[in-house]
Amino acid sequence: MEPKDSASRALQERIGAMALDCLDPSDTRHHVDDSIGHVFARLRREAPVHRTRSPVAGIFEYWSVTRYHDIVQVETQPGLYSSDWRHGGITLMDFPPGEQQLRMFIAMDPPEHGAARAAVHPMVAPASLAKWEPLIRQRTAQVLDGLPHGEPFDWVDRVSVELSTMMLATLFDFPQEERRSLARWSDMATANQSTNPDAPDPATRMAELRAMLERFMHLWKERLRAPPRQDLLSMLAHDPATRAMDPQELMGNLVLLVVGGSDTTRNTMSGGVLALHDNPAEMARLRARPTLVESLVPEIIRWQTPLAYMRRTATQDSMLGGQQIRQGDKLALWYLSGNRDEQAISEAGRFIIDRARPRQHLSFGFGIHHCVGSRLAELQLRVLWEELLQRFATIELVGQPERVRSFLVHGFTRMMVRVHR
Repeated sequence: MEPKDSASRALQERIGAMALDCLDPSDTRHHVDDSIGHVFARLRREAPVHRTRSPVAGIFEYWSVTRYHDIVQVETQPGLYSSDWRHGGITLMDFPPGEQQLRMFIAMDPPEHGAARAAVHPMVAPASLAKWEPLIRQRTAQVLDGLPHGEPFDWVDRVSVELSTMMLATLFDFPQEERRSLARWSDMATANQSTNPDAPDPATRMAELRAMLERFMHLWKERLRAPPRQDLLSMLAHDPATRAMDPQELMGNLVLLVVGGSDTTRNTMSGGVLALHDNPAEMARLRARPTLVESLVPEIIRWQTPLAYMRRTATQDSMLGGQQIRQGDKLALWYLSGNRDEQAISEAGRFIIDRARPRQHLSFGFGIHHCVGSRLAELQLRVLWEELLQRFATIELVGQPERVRSFLVHGFTRMMVRVHR
């Protein structure tokens, strides 16, 4: 196998030889071969707000916003740069008419956004986290104790998917024996044949999402008939701002919560293993000082950036990074690039487990759309690494991980490892 640094140099040379106008961060080939970092490095240097032309069906042209401070500028002006589904929502793809109605609170502008978000916030607010930690620790210990020692296994399936779906099922009070359905629905929600030929066709995708809606509608009706409880579905069912949602809006919010609670956490759980494998000196420092887990976790989240971008749509003409943005233009806020911006984050291209400001990153978004479950995600990752350090002397990668063929989800489909005491 070619050494990683040699492979990286070859990818960098390939990106450097491309015409600037041909650089397209939505080309999934860059994400699968992990050359996307070189694409973003060049755009930050030469065209930080870049008019990108994409051959992907339903995108065509958009602005790639790649520097940290430009992304923050857009995020803090929701009236000028809209997330609303009626303007196209939060993804670059313009879906067929039957799918445009998937409304969700992340794809709303104020004041609707705030009211819908407030319905679920108490479930994952910092004050509520203390009650979750013992359960998370118990389940994490159970999963890790069941792993084979010295034999290859898929970390994504055995650890990341298992732990993230256990937690998501608990948040919804969804049957634990059906929890793997949540991972499948999360994958379906982000699947797209335009970028991944192996993805399910649109009819299959929508059939799965309708099956998700049907299963949750049964639970929704149960929660409506019962007194309010401390689970996400009950909170949505009883809150005045969300209890009157029609089925399409409920489906949209389910997609948001399932992807946010499953896909993003699982990919960060896997990304941390890869980051520390690729940075053995940092792993040695962590083992010498396990208390560094507190700053390790946000650094993993920055480094992995499980959702690569979010879209905004200009509601009027504006200037951004020296470029004229026209009303109706699409903008991709590339969090994955902003998190590597050396102008904003010191030594952004290095994985450093004891940063002075470890939470200075864009992985959870910024402004009014900052991830509502961010602290719960940090808690799950902290517990995972605390328990890992107690059990395993090494986590050894077996071959290269396989990455998701997507420019939205920055993650892994398979990561073979061995663990040793």
